[in-house]
Amino acid sequence: MSNFMGNTRTDLIELLSDNGYLNKKLQEVMDLQIDTDSIPTGDMPGDKVAIGPDHIKKAKLILPKLVELLGPVLKDNPFQRAVVSVYGGSGVGKSEIASLLSYYLNALGLGSYTLSGDNYPHRIPKYNDAERLRIFRQNGVRGLISKGVYNREIGETLKELQLKGCDADPANIKDHPWMSVYLDAGACGLKDYLGSEKEIDFKELNGIISQFKNGADKIYLKRMGREEHELWYDLVDFGNVNVFIIEWTHGNSYYLRGIDVPVMLNSTPKETLEHRRKRNRDGGVDSPFTTLVLSIEQDLLVSQAKRAKLIVSKSCEILSYEEFLKVMMPDSEQ
Repeated sequence: MSNFMGNTRTDLIELLSDNGYLNKKLQEVMDLQIDTDSIPTGDMPGDKVAIGPDHIKKAKLILPKLVELLGPVLKDNPFQRAVVSVYGGSGVGKSEIASLLSYYLNALGLGSYTLSGDNYPHRIPKYNDAERLRIFRQNGVRGLISKGVYNREIGETLKELQLKGCDADPANIKDHPWMSVYLDAGACGLKDYLGSEKEIDFKELNGIISQFKNGADKIYLKRMGREEHELWYDLVDFGNVNVFIIEWTHGNSYYLRGIDVPVMLNSTPKETLEHRRKRNRDGGVDSPFTTLVLSIEQDLLVSQAKRAKLIVSKSCEILSYEEFLKVMMPDSEQ
């Protein structure tokens, strides 16, 4: 792939502050014909990345704004390095758009690497899913006990609902009013786990970010698949990398340190579920429990949105924080 590195990286970063030069080079890069099947993608083993026209359109919308934001950061870092997160709800296109942005940045002459944050939970996916469910159910039962409504009959009914996989369904409240206590307590416990240090190894990821920003040429990165034996580390060469992109639902988490430019890809819970159904990822995407998890994650994303440097709508528009709130909470006074 050709780039514009007739100059050194230092010269290039200086040139990118020249609007005339920058606009010309950005247009040249965005006019490149892309072979989407050959674009390097994130480093999550087995992840399915299918780049389509909508992803390309959105990446081209983001790129000029991103480069503008990166300029001062790259200049201020003694190693001319910056960290970008591309984050949002499940199925919003994080992997695809991060891959495209990395491709465009490399073509521009700014070396880029994309890391998937999904490599950094403490547990592989099936065990993490089981832990989420255990926490929900355990806290739900404890809630019933603390309210003094739990008994053997309720326990048997609850067991039947759990065996059917529908104990997170609010529709159960109609026949079993005590389920409202179970659901509220279970959701409260789940909120304390999802996206927290209990679920995710933020310490390791923060250490990687720190190494990168402090000039490390080579860094060991974790790879975690879906089975017990799919866990290893690769030594990755960052010698020519200026921009480290992290694509991840939790890319704007308060636990995450050193993110220079958080880019939020926004979607509603309904849009997220529709995409997950199409992708058929992880099974049970229509379950009430999955809906609850996505709803909690959506609330987390909304609470973190004020820190985003760029917010991009599902319809491919750049939103201000105020515009984002109107989209997500149209009936609130904000």
